[in-house]
Amino acid sequence: MQPATFSAASRIEKKHVLLSEILAVTSTMRKNSRWAAAAQTLVARDSALAKDLGLRRGSLPVESQRSGRFSQEADLMGGFQELKRAIRDVADVQSLHLPALLGPFLSLIRSPLSTGPITSAALSSVHNFFVCDLISSDSLGLDSALSELSSAVSHCKFEASDSSGDEVVLLKIMTVIHDCICGSSVGPMLGDVEICEMLETVLTTCCQMRLSEILRRSAEATMISIVRTIFCRLYDVDPATEEAKLRLSEEASHHGDITMTVLADTPDGAGLQNRDFLAVDIPVTSTSHDEVSGVTIKTPATQSAIITEDSVANAPKPYGLPALLELFRVLVHILDPNDQIHTDSVRLTALGILNATLETCGTVIGNYPSLLSLIVDHGCRHLFQLARSDNPSMLQAALRTIATLFETMRPYLKLQQELFLTFTIDRLATPPLPRSNMTKKIRPASSRRITPSTPVLAPVNADSDIEKGSLTPPRPLVQPARGETRDLMLETLSQISRHPWFMVDLYTNYDCDINCDNLFERLIDFLTKGVYAMQTSSVSEAQQLHSQFLCLDMLLGFVGDMAARAEGVRGCGRQEFVSPEDLMQSKSRKKLVLTGAAKFNSKPKHGIAFLEENGLVELNPSESRTRSLAKFLKSCTRLDKRLLGDYISKPENVDLLKEFIGLFDFKNKPIADAMREMLASFRLPGESQQISRITETFAAKYFASNPRKETEIKSEDAVYVLAYSVIMLNTDLHNPQIRKRMTIEDYQRNLRGVNGGENFSPEFLQSIYDSIRKREIIMPEEHTGQLGFEYAWKELLTRARQSGPSVMCNTSLFDYDMFKAMWKLVISAIAHAFITFDDEYIIQRAISGFRQCATLAGRFNLPDVFDFIVAALSQATGLLTDNLPVHVPNYPVVDAEGQSVTVSSVSVRFGTNFKGQLAAVILFNIVNGNGNALREGWTQIFEMFQNLFMHSLLPTRMLQMEDFLGGVTMIPLRGSQPSRHAQRNDGGLLSTLSSYLMTPCGSSSENLVPEATDSEVESTLCTIDCIKSCRLDELYGQIMQLDVEALVAAVKALEALAHERTVTKLKEETDDVSLPYNPSITNEGPHVLTYDPAAVFLLETMISIAGQTPQHLEDLWPIIFEHLSALLSTAAHYSVLLIERAVVALLRLCVILAQKGTLRDQVYLSLDIIANLPPVVANSVAEHVTAGVSLILQREGIVSTQTEWNVIGATLRTTISHSEAARYTFSLVSNITSEVEGQKVTQNNFPCLVAILDDFATAAGASIRTQPQRSRRALYQPATESPIVERGRKAVDLLSDLKRFIAPLSAASNLPPADAWRQYCLPLLCSLGRQSTNPSRLVRNVAIVQLQRLLLGSQLVYDETDHGHVEEIFNSVIFPLVDDLLKPQVYHLDPSGMSETRLRASTLLCKVFMHFEVRDKRGKAEVRAIWIQILDLLDRLVGAEKSELLYEAVSESLKNAVLVMNAADILVPPSERCNEQQRTFWLATHARLERFLPGFLAEVIPPPEAAESAVTTATTIRKVEM
Repeated sequence: MQPATFSAASRIEKKHVLLSEILAVTSTMRKNSRWAAAAQTLVARDSALAKDLGLRRGSLPVESQRSGRFSQEADLMGGFQELKRAIRDVADVQSLHLPALLGPFLSLIRSPLSTGPITSAALSSVHNFFVCDLISSDSLGLDSALSELSSAVSHCKFEASDSSGDEVVLLKIMTVIHDCICGSSVGPMLGDVEICEMLETVLTTCCQMRLSEILRRSAEATMISIVRTIFCRLYDVDPATEEAKLRLSEEASHHGDITMTVLADTPDGAGLQNRDFLAVDIPVTSTSHDEVSGVTIKTPATQSAIITEDSVANAPKPYGLPALLELFRVLVHILDPNDQIHTDSVRLTALGILNATLETCGTVIGNYPSLLSLIVDHGCRHLFQLARSDNPSMLQAALRTIATLFETMRPYLKLQQELFLTFTIDRLATPPLPRSNMTKKIRPASSRRITPSTPVLAPVNADSDIEKGSLTPPRPLVQPARGETRDLMLETLSQISRHPWFMVDLYTNYDCDINCDNLFERLIDFLTKGVYAMQTSSVSEAQQLHSQFLCLDMLLGFVGDMAARAEGVRGCGRQEFVSPEDLMQSKSRKKLVLTGAAKFNSKPKHGIAFLEENGLVELNPSESRTRSLAKFLKSCTRLDKRLLGDYISKPENVDLLKEFIGLFDFKNKPIADAMREMLASFRLPGESQQISRITETFAAKYFASNPRKETEIKSEDAVYVLAYSVIMLNTDLHNPQIRKRMTIEDYQRNLRGVNGGENFSPEFLQSIYDSIRKREIIMPEEHTGQLGFEYAWKELLTRARQSGPSVMCNTSLFDYDMFKAMWKLVISAIAHAFITFDDEYIIQRAISGFRQCATLAGRFNLPDVFDFIVAALSQATGLLTDNLPVHVPNYPVVDAEGQSVTVSSVSVRFGTNFKGQLAAVILFNIVNGNGNALREGWTQIFEMFQNLFMHSLLPTRMLQMEDFLGGVTMIPLRGSQPSRHAQRNDGGLLSTLSSYLMTPCGSSSENLVPEATDSEVESTLCTIDCIKSCRLDELYGQIMQLDVEALVAAVKALEALAHERTVTKLKEETDDVSLPYNPSITNEGPHVLTYDPAAVFLLETMISIAGQTPQHLEDLWPIIFEHLSALLSTAAHYSVLLIERAVVALLRLCVILAQKGTLRDQVYLSLDIIANLPPVVANSVAEHVTAGVSLILQREGIVSTQTEWNVIGATLRTTISHSEAARYTFSLVSNITSEVEGQKVTQNNFPCLVAILDDFATAAGASIRTQPQRSRRALYQPATESPIVERGRKAVDLLSDLKRFIAPLSAASNLPPADAWRQYCLPLLCSLGRQSTNPSRLVRNVAIVQLQRLLLGSQLVYDETDHGHVEEIFNSVIFPLVDDLLKPQVYHLDPSGMSETRLRASTLLCKVFMHFEVRDKRGKAEVRAIWIQILDLLDRLVGAEKSELLYEAVSESLKNAVLVMNAADILVPPSERCNEQQRTFWLATHARLERFLPGFLAEVIPPPEAAESAVTTATTIRKVEM
């Protein structure tokens, strides 16, 4: 059904409405006995009728005249009759003046003869007139009608009957007022006076406690509705115009007194007297019928009932700022907690109205200075004091209004907000203290930071247990908020701080302002501490949780707002802020000032020195240092005023005191005000001399500022006495311990004759006395309670005028500094909430907080934040363990959901820890993609990795290790410890790892596998799913893409963990087993750590990362090399697999290092470490060493210098004892000596090759020693098919073959023969000489043959002019060879074979002698020395062998040698031709030959003729040469 629509014509006629209302009112009147007689209405106009008809009526008799009361009753009824007659012939009643239409009704409302029902009927009629639009903005005479209406409802009087009926009348009054102001179009036409009258009526009704609750609440609702309506006018008017109107209203008194006063009920009836203005009072009393009593509302102008039309016409309309300001003033006045007239109930009503007013006005109220000044001063002061109330209703209303106040006027309340927030934080953060400990807790309060003249919102009755005589009473303690009070304050704080820019405003306005407290830091500190549970029993669990949730919510809101700004979600606010650089400079200065002030407050001299050192005392070249210091001390609000007064009044600081007081301007100021101004800057010290010093300085300054002709003070002495008198008077009048106060007469008497011998005028002294009596001089930090608060509040207003408005901005410019200052506290609190709380919403919020902190850390490039987040979350995962075991138990492995699952203790525990799983997913989701921001956090990441690895929970990719021999294999979790002494004889290419994988685990009880339950399997599956969600393999891959700084941090973390499990653990265990000497354990060998799979995992991870990031290896190498060198330097103490992996790691990195010119030296440093491994360890890693070195050598030009080749050679030589490794090493060396493509013999690698081949030959001999013996005297000589012996033989051949490189190398390098000899020939000869005594017969025979060929051949390069080279052949090669063959231990290695070798050696000895000594005809002295040694060796050979074959061979060789020497005239028989040397040489030779070959010399060299001798000599030489 469609709703009906009505046109204006279809509405009922307004004349009908008017007549109906007249009928309704008169009918109600006739029910009353006063108007029951109808005749009363007929006499009303008899005289008027006579006059109209031209008749003259005589005076009625006195007795026939009606009484005055009867006349009033008749007039009231007659007014309605007249109105009916007036509108009888009028078609449109709106053509009549509205005052005429409303007159009878308003007269009845105003009349005291009316009763409650009659007045109620009249008010209902007026209400219907508004409803039916009879009273509208188009009505004639509206202004006058509204004035009369306002006066009528404000001065309503009627006889009281019953209270409920009377309150119905008052309720209808509220309705009419609401209709007039809010419910019709005539409201804007009201003037300021009318608005004040009506508002006063409604407000007074609200505040009358004698009225019923329903009426008062209805009146309050009406008042709030009216307030919301009238204050909307501030949006439509011009502020400047309204302010001018206000000034005009104040100046023009004829417009009426626009004042409002609310008289509320008081407990004792006081408060209604001595009023300067009229008040509203609604007494509801019942009286006898003979008395006129009732409900009265008084007018604000005079006691007269009606405002004249002239005054109404002249009143400024419509209403505006004057009326609104008056209402505001009244509301603020009601809030004064020190005003005993108003009760808390009245204040509650006023708070509700004021809150509605602020909500309506919004920020526009700041455009009106008159309203603003009222709020900034009295409004805030009263509200803040009400915030201390213990009444929950009062506290809630006050806090709500304060929150609305800051919401609408925050820019104008900078210091007021600082005060409130400081007070709130103190009340919320202060822990409850037992009463018995209160004194101890109060006294240290003086050491708290000093804020600049900030009022303390402490309870008024707070006890201050201050020690008597203490010069520095502490600030009053703030009572801690408990129970509902705490909840209300915390909720209010949450509401105030809800804006995204709130924390930015705190930081910019307070933390960066030198005169303000660090509110941002304090609030963050409080909120973070509030997340943790309070250690108190006075708070219920529910309240504590609520408090914690609110604190966390505020913290997370702050972090979320900052993250939104960082991501650009929320734009910046008004650009009214200073630059970040200026703010940071201000904050830095503030920090220095606070430090300097703290030092000053401890020791003033130290503080002054600090301030000057840091440039805080700005020195101006145009003024002295003392004046600059005085300016700073006067302007710095952080100094202890007591210490300041004591410091400047010391004798040594007289100049500073003069400059300090000289900064004041005392011109034209009374002395009391001048003293008050001075004493506000510091506190008077207690010593009389210091006070005298201050007073004297003040007197000089004051007297100089006020010329004598402008004041009656005649001298400085008079000022001095007056100043002292002011101090004494102030103490006497206001010290509560003084009972008898000084009177004005006493004061005048005390100052007789001090003004230059004359008296001060009584008026002058009276003004001083009154000033001090009315307004105490309050010393800084002296008073507490209300007096101290009032003083500090004035100081706050002074500072507020200087500091200006707050800076309002929502910018991200300061987020970096804010976040940097608080991230650790915030993340700790979030982590605590995440771990502690079980509420799902809180956990979600905490998760968001972690992510947002990570976002900010990435945006601001703060790696420490990421590290802290990782540390916090990793603790929550439960995957960190302090003592990760080395031994991995045999966990059950089951098939579940198509996969093989290892059910371990960690997998079960983690699978049931839902919060730990959440933490892990959050952690790795944050780290994924943010690895470059991590530094120290990598330690926790890899700790969790190793724990997961030990329980088979890591992805397969992270469990693999690369090998030179076997490709990619899995890191074993368990394995037996094989003996390092075991010799491999399988001949395959398997590494030591194979033995670990193939060795059975054994059958001990430790290897029994337990069964897994279904719940354990399910928990393990949950763990596996969680780990998959963590995307560990992605993170592992991202590590390879990290920037160098993050990559270095990751590798450092790995190295630290690996170091702890290896080097540190070895040291600890070694220290533990360091017992006194015990012979029974001396043969057990070195202490070996048990195989630790985690150590191998960490090592492999570290090497894998380095291997896949070769571009950063230069940065990673020092870290890794330090760990590897630490392992390999004590390799015998670690497991075989760990050392094997360390060697492989080192060689893998060396392959990469070989490609980097700057790190080439590190390759050889690493190889040198490998070359110096213990033989047992070297044998176990030989195959890897060979493979690694081979890869290194494949790079062209990697090995260039002789030193480098020596290192390569030393490394390869360690592999010779290993059968498989030796085969590959020999092949490598063979390729080099055979000049395979890419390799060749050079002058640098020649010695290296000689050494390696020599070792191969030696190894062949060593293999003979290890074979089982067939007899006690001889070792078994293997067949030539033995690989080791065969390699030894080939090695000797290769050694001999190297002689062909000697000449080319010497020529290529332009080496002189002497250098070529030492570099090439001599090492080669020595090696062949050593191998000529090799236990292997095959190797030995080949070596001595090759030695003979080399010595007697033409490829030997030496300096023929240098006999030293020949001597080296004998002393370094031949003689040691023969000497070794004569050793029994050598002979018994192969007795049958050694005889042959001895025979060959004797022959070689003589041939080499003849080749180098005799043929070259060298100096006879050198020949004789060599020859004698040869004879001694042959003597020993013949004596040792006792062999006929050897005897014959030696004889034959000596015969040839003797003949050659004889032919060369070296060895000749004694004769006359012989000289002394020849004779001596012959005799020595003869003597030695006679020992083992008697008669041999005479037989070989008989005394022949000269010709025969020549022929014989020539023949012998030819034989030798052949």
